[in-house]
Amino acid sequence: MSIAETHDAGPRLKPLSPESLRDLSVKSNLPGAVRAASHYGMIAIVGALIWLVASRHGLPWALPLIAAQGYFVAFLFMVVHETAHKTAFRSRVLNVAVGNLSAFLIGLPYEYYYLFHWDHHRYTQDPEKDPELIVGPKPGSDTQLAIAYSGLLQVLVRIRLMLRHALTGKVTVPWIPQNKRESIVTEARLYLTGYLLLLVASLALHSAILLWVWVVPLLAGQLILRPYLYAEHTGCERTRSAFENTRTTMTGRIMKWFAWNMPYHVEHHAYPTVPFHALPKLNAIVDGHIVYRGRNYRAVTRETWAWFRRQRQTAG
Repeated sequence: MSIAETHDAGPRLKPLSPESLRDLSVKSNLPGAVRAASHYGMIAIVGALIWLVASRHGLPWALPLIAAQGYFVAFLFMVVHETAHKTAFRSRVLNVAVGNLSAFLIGLPYEYYYLFHWDHHRYTQDPEKDPELIVGPKPGSDTQLAIAYSGLLQVLVRIRLMLRHALTGKVTVPWIPQNKRESIVTEARLYLTGYLLLLVASLALHSAILLWVWVVPLLAGQLILRPYLYAEHTGCERTRSAFENTRTTMTGRIMKWFAWNMPYHVEHHAYPTVPFHALPKLNAIVDGHIVYRGRNYRAVTRETWAWFRRQRQTAG
């Protein structure tokens, strides 16, 4: 269960001097390059093992590897997130290039996500303005809740929206300003063209390798990614303070590594200019002001599930 604490100094205080914030906000190419290389390296290694095992012993023997690949592929979302903040690398070109590659692989157009996420930071936990709350499912039963935790519905919604932008040329969602709508349509069409080219190539080569090393793992990995994402804000206060409306969750080194340190989520929302590699240092400074601190992801998932059920019962 998350630990909610009240401190004498008050959680609204931002216990970080301008000098400390400036030092922590220094960007660097090296940490991002190491993290990205390890993340994509694991995808390449596990993908090669899937192909090798499936071709030699049959697809069923590769299923455990496909499940593992799901974790690495789905968590490319974290690369998209960090590069959207332009804090993964010092170089803007690297942020955009790696961000677009990762966004393409998870079916979430990069510039669209940047604008979506910008409003999420501006209006965190505002039910009328936070895009995450506007587009998020509102489960009316335990079955719908289970579907929401699978993450498949969220993937379907974003792919359907991308197709709508590409095919109709119209963008109506409120978090995309008028002067950006044309570029969002162009982006959606470029992404869709890329997917169609890969589909045609796979059919021409009579190969299902992309299906089993990329598409199926992406969908399977949502079972891990979605509960992780729900942990960030679900059940927290609906205030303007990041120390109250966001949750930091304690977890192991592997999760922190491939989530690009985003389990330190209060820290990230309070100081979004701080790069991922400096968040552990930031945590050491502001930890005493964090109101919602999850013991681990299993405990927080139980808590968020219970919160959704209570909300449904209250609404009923």
